[in-house]
Amino acid sequence: MKMSVYSMYFSPTGGTKNVMDILSEELSADTQIDLSVPDADYGTYSFKDEDVCLIGVPSYGGRVPSIVLERIRRMRPNGALAVVIVVFGNRAYDDTLLELKNEVEACGFQVGAAAAAVAEHSIMRQFGAGRPDAEDKNELCRFAKAIGELTTNRKNIKEFKVPGNFPYKEYGGVPFKPKAKNSCTQCGLCAEKCPVQAIPKDNLPSVDEMKCISCMRCVSDCPQQARKLNKAVLFAASQSMKKVCSGRKENELFL
Repeated sequence: MKMSVYSMYFSPTGGTKNVMDILSEELSADTQIDLSVPDADYGTYSFKDEDVCLIGVPSYGGRVPSIVLERIRRMRPNGALAVVIVVFGNRAYDDTLLELKNEVEACGFQVGAAAAAVAEHSIMRQFGAGRPDAEDKNELCRFAKAIGELTTNRKNIKEFKVPGNFPYKEYGGVPFKPKAKNSCTQCGLCAEKCPVQAIPKDNLPSVDEMKCISCMRCVSDCPQQARKLNKAVLFAASQSMKKVCSGRKENELFL
């Protein structure tokens, strides 16, 4: 039976997708699955044990976004081989990779490899600006080659560990909840694209702060650039993050 290669990702502002596109091109992925579509029926996805699923998520405060895990849990892995990928904004990914690996295995996937990769920070975009860059692309292509060799010779797959701690780091969200300014034309694109449906269609300039996960898709996608963050809060956060986000953080591969 023919093996299929799937690339599934949660990428509200495009950074995780950029990384996944590099890997999936090298590994000849057949199908892309966007995990940010709120009304998609993820329960229809059923894989075969010979299939390979690349699963990419951003690190939010050192954890996997809970909405992503909810959507993956609806799928039927049937023992398919998974490669888990965490993308982080040039700070650290803390417990994200360990959590993703554990959760994906608990769902019924066999995890054969893992990777962590740097992309531009989704909120403070000066950190990791322009990444993945040409150097990253070359390295990710090397990662993909090693992963490809593993997927075609699965007897070489062994138990492996990734960085992280359990219990996982507590995540209480971040204080960045974008709201629309006067330039909002109420086109509705932000509400349509919001991965967690946190923007009410009958009150587009507002946001449901309990639902919002601060993914920044509404800021990224707004054609009028009308949705903004509080500048004072953003500046203060940027200053506090400056030290830990300085320097060039490296991509990592675990087999």
